[in-house]
Amino acid sequence: MGLFGQRGQLSVPPAAKGDVDAIEIARIWAAEGNQEGTLRPDIWDDPATWGLMLVDLARHVGKAYQELDGSDIAETLARIREGFDAEWESPTDEPTGHLG
Repeated sequence: MGLFGQRGQLSVPPAAKGDVDAIEIARIWAAEGNQEGTLRPDIWDDPATWGLMLVDLARHVGKAYQELDGSDIAETLARIREGFDAEWESPTDEPTGHLG
């Protein structure tokens, strides 16, 4: 099936498939020109753990860009940080939705 599953869904990583205790923590979609997502905010007691996860995710994105087109990981991470800081300082939208 490769990288993508049904309807543009990403494949479940092998380690998650093989771990009976694995839990999906977030799912983010590009839909109707927006980001749409669901998440499990109860997965960690300390919100700082989400920060660690976001940094790890950014590093995975940097590595993915390197594999896709040879981009420099440090430059990609700097660009991600620019986008993060810009959105943090001047949000382009506000979260909607609710738990449940």
